[in-house]
Amino acid sequence: MRRVLTAVAGATALLLLAACGGGDGGGATGGGGDSAGPDDITVGVIPIVDVAPIHLGIEQGFFEERDLNVTLEAAQGGAAIVPGVVSEEFQFGFSNVTSLLLASSEGLPLKIVAAGNSSTGEQGADFSGVVVPKGSDIKDAAGLAGQQVAVNTLKNIGDTTVRQSVEKAGGDPDAVKFLELPFPDMPAALAEGRVAAAWLVEPFLTIAKSQGATEVASNLVDTQDDLMIAAYFTSEQVQKSDPDLVERFTAAMNESLEYADQNPDAVREIISTYTEIDPAVAEEMVLPKWSSEVNTDTVDLLAELALEDGLVKEPIDTSALLP
Repeated sequence: MRRVLTAVAGATALLLLAACGGGDGGGATGGGGDSAGPDDITVGVIPIVDVAPIHLGIEQGFFEERDLNVTLEAAQGGAAIVPGVVSEEFQFGFSNVTSLLLASSEGLPLKIVAAGNSSTGEQGADFSGVVVPKGSDIKDAAGLAGQQVAVNTLKNIGDTTVRQSVEKAGGDPDAVKFLELPFPDMPAALAEGRVAAAWLVEPFLTIAKSQGATEVASNLVDTQDDLMIAAYFTSEQVQKSDPDLVERFTAAMNESLEYADQNPDAVREIISTYTEIDPAVAEEMVLPKWSSEVNTDTVDLLAELALEDGLVKEPIDTSALLP
């Protein structure tokens, strides 16, 4: 189990403004499908369940059909991927929406080109949730007020959405005490009583529940029924210099997203090729939803919440980030 947890450290969400990574990317080459051959592109990704669609798309030939030769470069989180895309080390990247909003608010020239993954929209049946240890007196999100809650990165999508659950349940969201802790360390922290609750994503949510933890809130669902958690993005310079490349990548990515959503068994199978999630856990865990539609309402909402929660000082111009 420890091997499983280590392999997917920094998951989802995630997904957030911490970690490092890199690799040799290089600019796109080739002739966009003409006699010069396919374009070579590098995409910065995180080795988590959320990016299963792009792995499936490569396997199914969706990118090859559009004359794209894709290299996936693994990083621990979006903080490493964003500068890689800006410098064109990566032509495209994957990161959570809040992280992209924060980067855009700082003037980084980013553009969302395709959706990433989304909440299932089902209370108690999402790939994300807030859990408490076995025997806890906390019965709902309101009880999190005044308690220490673990999130994998402070001042990002985790504490923002947990606050929404607390407020929706009638508690005081400002009274929650957040503690930054890597996802893999959270099940043990719960079991040992070092935190009162934790925000977890899969596969850690399933692992914690198997150890007796109880889910008290579906924080993503409480924020928005179909909350889009992450997105694929590029830089403004790539979009302007080679719009055909971006168009072909987006088309291949959208086909991959739809395929993944329609073929959950293929998702559970392919994650074994780029993570070390135990097959038994992979079979049991809840998968995200994947859609080819960029949820602009989510981007606007998370921008509003970033301002409300003090993550930024000025309103974010979401049009700068949206396609």
